[in-house]
Amino acid sequence: MNRNLLEKIKESLSSVLPITVIVLILHFTLAPMPKGLFILFVMGAVMLVFGMGLFTLGADMSMMPMGERIGAELTKSRKLLVLILISFLMGFMITVAEPDLTVLAGQVPSIPNPVIIGTVALGVGVFLVIAILRIVFQIKLSYMLIFFYSIIFIFAYFTPNDFVPVAFDSGGVTTGPITVPFIMALGLGVAAVRGGKSARDDSFGLVALCSVGPILSVLLLGLLYNSSGSYTDVVIADVNNLGEAFNAFLHAFPHYFKEVAIALFPIVIAFIIFQIIFLKLPKSQLIKMSVGVIYTYIGLVIFLTGVNVGFLPAGNYIGNSLGSLDSNWILIPIGMVMGFFIVAAEPAVHVLNKQVEDVTGGAISKRAMLISLSLGVAASIGISMIRILKGVNIWYFIVPGYAIAVILTFYVTPIFTGIAFDSGGVASGPMTATFMLPFAMGAAEATGGNILTDAFGLVAMVAMTPLITIQTLGVVYNIKMKRNQRVEEEIIEEAEKDTEIIDFEGGAE
Repeated sequence: MNRNLLEKIKESLSSVLPITVIVLILHFTLAPMPKGLFILFVMGAVMLVFGMGLFTLGADMSMMPMGERIGAELTKSRKLLVLILISFLMGFMITVAEPDLTVLAGQVPSIPNPVIIGTVALGVGVFLVIAILRIVFQIKLSYMLIFFYSIIFIFAYFTPNDFVPVAFDSGGVTTGPITVPFIMALGLGVAAVRGGKSARDDSFGLVALCSVGPILSVLLLGLLYNSSGSYTDVVIADVNNLGEAFNAFLHAFPHYFKEVAIALFPIVIAFIIFQIIFLKLPKSQLIKMSVGVIYTYIGLVIFLTGVNVGFLPAGNYIGNSLGSLDSNWILIPIGMVMGFFIVAAEPAVHVLNKQVEDVTGGAISKRAMLISLSLGVAASIGISMIRILKGVNIWYFIVPGYAIAVILTFYVTPIFTGIAFDSGGVASGPMTATFMLPFAMGAAEATGGNILTDAFGLVAMVAMTPLITIQTLGVVYNIKMKRNQRVEEEIIEEAEKDTEIIDFEGGAE
């Protein structure tokens, strides 16, 4: 166990170190932070490393097996009503407590937090049911995505412009570090029990559809509520020395202990009920999974505390500092570099990449997935910085972006479509919501832009570009497979010709 934990911590160190180094370089050159904020950032980086290491180990031991076994048992029961009811309740309860959603809701003016959180949770619950039913009835994912995104853009056309970026952002933040491992494992369990030739392809796509629900439900909410108002300023702790920094983190811990406990509670209770009624797993497995839940809980608490106390205010301050420069165009390359590396620090990304490598038997490696995601996120952050500097409407990017993503679904295998659209939700996790979004807000404030229309939408852009990059990877993969197939056929043909010549010569003798 200690060896596994050390391995995970090494992985998380390699993920967090690049973005930490970038911020440190900016601190000592273009955007020097106050002493207290600098201390908070460094301490937050250390907490990120240990928190992510514990979380990913715990997710492997607990969240993934729980989701797979519950999904498998629901499918085995053959009771469609039970499957629908449990899927909806799980989707709703997990989303209500998703930390990223709470952060976003607090930034949306004029709408009470419980209203927007409840609306998003309702969307996830409904679309988790739709996603599960898609697997059961073997409906093609690309057709469903085309249908639902068409409805989204119709509703977006009638929604106030100030609210459209918020709606698309809500789809990205919903699929965070708690929901992704469980939802993906639930899909794997259902697909495995259903079986069939398309079981492997159908195991992906749940996150994609669960990202659609919040966008649609929040767009509907935007038609009912007046979304005008001012956003909530990022609060930077008043810290002057190391002792005060420790106190700032200690003061924040109780909040995240409670928040993560509420988030994990529904999953654990649901699993206990399934264990008593259906599963009846041996004691040894239950002990291992219980230890995994503890690791997941402690790791996520440390991670979120480090991110929110150390990284969030640092991101806002640096964005504001760079936006205040005469040469504020530098936001574009710096944002792209940070975007390239920050996706590696998302806990759910590592869960997805591992699952992709396992399901595809290594045909799509974790490294290839990570590079594709990183390139996509770098491009999206660069575009977001251009939007902030020039005030370009988000419509000019999301409409052609999603159109390209949908067109690519016809040129890749179904599994790549599922992986790509899942990746969009996964890439826009806590690091994006609590570092890059505040970075964009600080930049928009410094340049005199409209924070609601210019800064918001960054999460949506981060969620969109992987749809294109991963499917492009799928096109390249298909070309390589066809080329290899042709080479193999040519080799076989040559071998058959040689055999015929040998046979002929032998017959002549």
